[in-house]
Amino acid sequence: MNNKAITTPININSMFLGTKSENEETFSKNLMKLFIDHSQWRKNFHPEDPNIINKADMCSESFLQSTNKMEDALNELSSKLRTKMMPWHSPRYLGHMNSETLMPALLGYFAGMLYNGNNIAYEGSPATSELENELAYDFCHLMGYDDNIGWGHLTPDGSTANYEAVWYMRNIKSIPFALKDVAPDFIVGKSDWQLLNMSISEIMDILDQIPQKLDDIKAYSARFNDKEIPLLGKLIVPETKHYSWLKAADILGVGINNIIEIEVDDHFRMRVDKLKEAIDSLVEQKIPVLGVVSVVGTTEEGSVDYVDKVALLRSEYSQQGINFYYHVDAAYGGYMRSIFLDEDYNFIPFNNIHDKYSQYNIFQNEKLDWPCLEVYNAYKAMNQADSITVDPHKMGYIPYKAGGIVIRDKRMRNTISYFSNYAFQKDTSIPDLLGAFVFEGSKAGAAAASVWVCHKILPLNITGYGRLIGASIEGAQNFYNKLVNTEYDINGIALQVHPLVKPDTNMVNYVFNLKGNASLAVMNQLNTEFYKCSSYYTEAYLNDLIVSHTEFDYSDYKDSPVELISRSGIVRKDWDDIHKVTLIRSCVVTPYYNKPEVCSYYFDQFDHAVEHKFSAILKEGNFQ
Repeated sequence: MNNKAITTPININSMFLGTKSENEETFSKNLMKLFIDHSQWRKNFHPEDPNIINKADMCSESFLQSTNKMEDALNELSSKLRTKMMPWHSPRYLGHMNSETLMPALLGYFAGMLYNGNNIAYEGSPATSELENELAYDFCHLMGYDDNIGWGHLTPDGSTANYEAVWYMRNIKSIPFALKDVAPDFIVGKSDWQLLNMSISEIMDILDQIPQKLDDIKAYSARFNDKEIPLLGKLIVPETKHYSWLKAADILGVGINNIIEIEVDDHFRMRVDKLKEAIDSLVEQKIPVLGVVSVVGTTEEGSVDYVDKVALLRSEYSQQGINFYYHVDAAYGGYMRSIFLDEDYNFIPFNNIHDKYSQYNIFQNEKLDWPCLEVYNAYKAMNQADSITVDPHKMGYIPYKAGGIVIRDKRMRNTISYFSNYAFQKDTSIPDLLGAFVFEGSKAGAAAASVWVCHKILPLNITGYGRLIGASIEGAQNFYNKLVNTEYDINGIALQVHPLVKPDTNMVNYVFNLKGNASLAVMNQLNTEFYKCSSYYTEAYLNDLIVSHTEFDYSDYKDSPVELISRSGIVRKDWDDIHKVTLIRSCVVTPYYNKPEVCSYYFDQFDHAVEHKFSAILKEGNFQ
């Protein structure tokens, strides 16, 4: 499914319905064709069978009334959706992590939905289970894993993928102690501390030698010895972690009190020096490390952690006999790795990357200064993680629900497996086994169809998804550059914009402040009021600008926001007293902001909206 031979760059404009439904005819034609194909599929299955719904039924009064009732309900539904839902498709939407969804993704989901496959069990979804099995190889190629060894699958969302990662961490860490009871000959001479620090490959190699004892080993593992789970070690995450990591520690018995949060730097990347300090302290106390998490594309800032430095640190500890699980949460930024892969899925050398971008017209502005070396190195090192979260329904431009996880060593699946006799059997091929190795009990085959068809059209490299994501990155850079040093005249009052940092990905955070205002409380109130009149608090469909927002609190970020606070003209004392700053958050996922004429028009619309909204805000509030 790699489409390795396809090197013709995809035309992004052909992939979306369009802000004004420009591709309506193409969408409508294919939508109808998929339905007709399905309809004929029903008719052709044993055509000798009689019709069950006959003409007499269809002419009856109750039938007609029921049909009318259905049409009325659908009309009402359509009205509610058109009135209340967010206009994700428009470049006026600069809010949450959503935008246009790919036209083939919508059509693929519709097609798969008609057949209603449940990918947990192959017998209920042979076609879509095979499609999802192919996606495992796609994810491996995207992340640089060996697809003969690695494996992956779709999840409902990134949170579920993160739960699965903790499930792996927990169960694998407990296997050596289960070996003490079931197969002690394989761990002779190892102390408890050494058992808690065995590498994943060493553990998997032992399990390979005694497959007949696997069920017994699992019976002595963490799934039955829940009281020992907190003793397996600490889960280390950055301060910018997604809240799902707290939920995972809760659900899987690790305990939220066993999570250690590491400070971030002024670019909101986890500080590796502080990570090392934390691990050294734990080792000194003989407390094991259950796992370490890096984030590639934080949901608040879009930042990319130093994956390469964390991977190197783990290697150094491993040489000292200290091993731990390493997971990369790339739910948001995972698909962005495609922009670093050439047409043959090789990671592009840094000194050649801009030539490649020029060759495939990745950026309209060939002088665009992206990526920085830190982001490049982080993406290059992702294949050193044990597992990675990646969400098609974020930067894959796929409809919800479509999260995903990919693991470097498929043998790890045996440590979390459950088999149900009615759903799947151990002696069958991989598609049959999918349900045995996943968190959920039902899986929509439609999601697999949706993701599969997009991967078929847009390869996960520079010729396909790389071009699409490049448009988003360039759009974010354009928006960031537009905001830098921007000042508005609001009825004689100077209003300034201060971006947080130059984005690693496509998340642009910023604050508005009155020129000369030194009060953090006033600045926070200004941004809160702006958010309220530019979000779901209003009738979104009638609004001319829609944004999101976030808050950086000292309890989560320590003093990381101080640089922004100072640059915005706020006195340090206010930060020390309040310890919270409200920011406007714009995730520039739209694929259209890379075009100069689009930027020119919509940036003017942004300016008009800001001036109009703040004119009302300053008139109604006391901000002097």
